[in-house]
Amino acid sequence: MANKIRLGILGGGGDSLIGVVHRIASNMFDRYELVGGCFNPNVEENKSFANRIGVPINRVYASFDVLIEEELKLPVEERMEVISVLTPNFLHFPMAKKLLEKGFNVICEKPLTTTYAEALELEAIQKEKQAVFAVTYTYTGYPMVRQMKDMIRRGVLGTIQKVDLQYYQGWINPVIHKPEERAKVWRLDPKKGGLSCCIGDIGTHAFDMLEYVTGMEVKKLLADLNYLYEDNPLDIDGTVLIRMSEYCKGVIRASQIATAEENNFTVQIYGSEGSLKWRQENPNELVHLTEGLPMQVLKPGHDYLSDFSLESSKIPPGHPEGIFDSMGNIYNGVAKALRNEVHDEGAFPTLHDGVRGMLFIEKVLDSNANGNTWVDL
Repeated sequence: MANKIRLGILGGGGDSLIGVVHRIASNMFDRYELVGGCFNPNVEENKSFANRIGVPINRVYASFDVLIEEELKLPVEERMEVISVLTPNFLHFPMAKKLLEKGFNVICEKPLTTTYAEALELEAIQKEKQAVFAVTYTYTGYPMVRQMKDMIRRGVLGTIQKVDLQYYQGWINPVIHKPEERAKVWRLDPKKGGLSCCIGDIGTHAFDMLEYVTGMEVKKLLADLNYLYEDNPLDIDGTVLIRMSEYCKGVIRASQIATAEENNFTVQIYGSEGSLKWRQENPNELVHLTEGLPMQVLKPGHDYLSDFSLESSKIPPGHPEGIFDSMGNIYNGVAKALRNEVHDEGAFPTLHDGVRGMLFIEKVLDSNANGNTWVDL
């Protein structure tokens, strides 16, 4: 495919889970070619990793600044078109800002930045440069999540009146009780993780998912966070009451100390005419409840689904799709935008979604710090 999109990657080297997810996702629709990057700050490890995954060494750079400098020397038709930022949170803003200023399109991991002010600054630059900018809220790429979004916007559920999202993990529980172990976790370090751990890492996924599938915005919230120990500076658990309108209310619950939980992300949306339930650990089933009728379980790949859901499925019904497929659908949406092809407005999470996510994080922290009070978004 001569017109493949030239992709660069920052971070994601070694045994990085997110690096594997992004590389596989970019290959899924044969739209991208990984031409180079800076995968690791250690020069030798950077080169060794590039050799292992088959990236040309002449496009593997010693640092982010060198990457920018050398790529700009290349003709436009050879230069990286879009660069994925897969680094720890504190590097997202400076990297994304410089990439935008130098004319690159960006795919960025979440949270977008470490502050809302930084997110607004990126949004202003992106609008000026007219760049394509995606924020990888990965779960929005699942076919049945996209089916949920389509059903809600077509009015199948009627008026939305109750929302309930839960994202429970347990991976911090084994380390949080031991200060020496806790100190090794970068997500618990404000200098690297930013203002928040649990809400910034997974709570923001739930918030984005809520606004994505309903097409509505959270207007007010009240938060109660748990830090567990006085010497632990970042939240590891939280409950957030939300109001989307006068008569549509709900809750977002997030925890990384839910002992022995793996990745228990559930979405439940209730309307006046029916409800939908989806679980990330069983992503190929969407439960549809209607008053007075038997429960329906919708599955990917069937003709009864929406076009948006069907174009997000790559294999026939009965073959499980997972997190790689979900991220692949986001990369495919970005590819369509880069090539000016027709695409659904929900094809990929945008920079604005990332900005909303940062606003959510800061407002949750404000509510908690001010005695668990209601705050406006």
